[in-house]
Amino acid sequence: MLERMTSTPVSADAMAQAQSHFKTRLAAVTAQIHTRALDSALDVWLNTHLGVDTPTYRELQQSCEEGVAQGWLCKYEGGGLRYGCIFKPSDDLHGFSVDVVDMENVAGPHHVHPQGEIDLIMPIEGQATFDGRTAGWLVCPPGSAHRPTVSQGRALVLYLLPKGEIEFTK
Repeated sequence: MLERMTSTPVSADAMAQAQSHFKTRLAAVTAQIHTRALDSALDVWLNTHLGVDTPTYRELQQSCEEGVAQGWLCKYEGGGLRYGCIFKPSDDLHGFSVDVVDMENVAGPHHVHPQGEIDLIMPIEGQATFDGRTAGWLVCPPGSAHRPTVSQGRALVLYLLPKGEIEFTK
């Protein structure tokens, strides 16, 4: 099981190397999608080409689980969830920011996606779903809004936000 707290101390060099490797994996994904519209067609494409049965999905999940265990992912806690923005928007990530959230049977804060949002859903306990979706990708189009909710267990959710744009509502 993935522990909620750092299980093994790691050196600063090892942590930096893990983050760099994670960013390289993410850049390979964003290189394939940054020119595409954030819509249902991209949702289908991601789940077909980079879905749960692919090395890409497994490698991203492994990086997320290792990052949580090492303490450099999801290092903040509030509102019943653990979270953290690991990468700000950058050219090497094709303008996307990257956040990872650790959620267990909880609804997060309501927000709007001005440019859209791409979520990678990685259940880690139970039959966890994110906004009713099982493991895989979920694309939220520009202007969409939601209160991100994990039910039936625990999941890590990776968020790709174009230009890092998100607007939290009350």
